[in-house]
Amino acid sequence: AARSRRKLEAILSEVRSPMAGLVVKVVAAVGAELNIGDTVVVLESMKLEIPVESATSGRVVEIKVTEGDFVEEANVLAVLE
Repeated sequence: AARSRRKLEAILSEVRSPMAGLVVKVVAAVGAELNIGDTVVVLESMKLEIPVESATSGRVVEIKVTEGDFVEEANVLAVLE
């Protein structure tokens, strides 16, 4: 029981968009282990490509965007645990 309880209490971390833009590349994949600073997605905004990096280390449990999606500032792009 303690093991399953620990799993339920896993801390999730969201990777959010720093600005509005177009998702031009999804770099991370579900199941991937990321370190702080690893690129999760690449956005295009004002004709610049901006890599969105993970602020925490963890395993990607969900990618919430696909290439071609338009995102607003603070939209969740991915979830890590």
